[in-house]
Amino acid sequence: MNLVHLAQAKSPWVLHYDASSCNGCDIETVACLTPLYDIERFGAVPIGSPKHADMLLVTGNVNHKSKRVLRNIYDQMTEPKVVVAIGICATSSGVFHQSYNVLGGADQAVPVDVYISGCPPRPEAIIDAIIMGAEKLKKKWKEEEHPVKRSNQGSDTERSTADVG
Repeated sequence: MNLVHLAQAKSPWVLHYDASSCNGCDIETVACLTPLYDIERFGAVPIGSPKHADMLLVTGNVNHKSKRVLRNIYDQMTEPKVVVAIGICATSSGVFHQSYNVLGGADQAVPVDVYISGCPPRPEAIIDAIIMGAEKLKKKWKEEEHPVKRSNQGSDTERSTADVG
């Protein structure tokens, strides 16, 4: 892993997208940027452009309209990229799972690497998930550098879940 890749893995640029939530998860995500929690001390930098982002933070349910937008944002991100589903709505659509316009969680539109449960999850859990996402980003950089042949048995992607505790 060269110096540039190591720096990018240690300091991920994160982009937040609200698919269609009640804003509880959004408030907790923004709380991570305040001096009380200060996500930037771990190297994460909030960014407004998907073309520069390494990590996508998704909150809320995915519906027909937000699926296209979320997929478009995901496709604009450069490889390697990590997606974090924040909150029960982004992981499994929560209490809205029987709504006529809800498709499900974020994994209905894009592949998700890290899941955080909770309604809403605490900022500490979000910070833990971003750190887990940075570790996955580092693994993806290493895999690109030194590809490993894998068998077709088992799951292709390793999934993680942050503890809400």
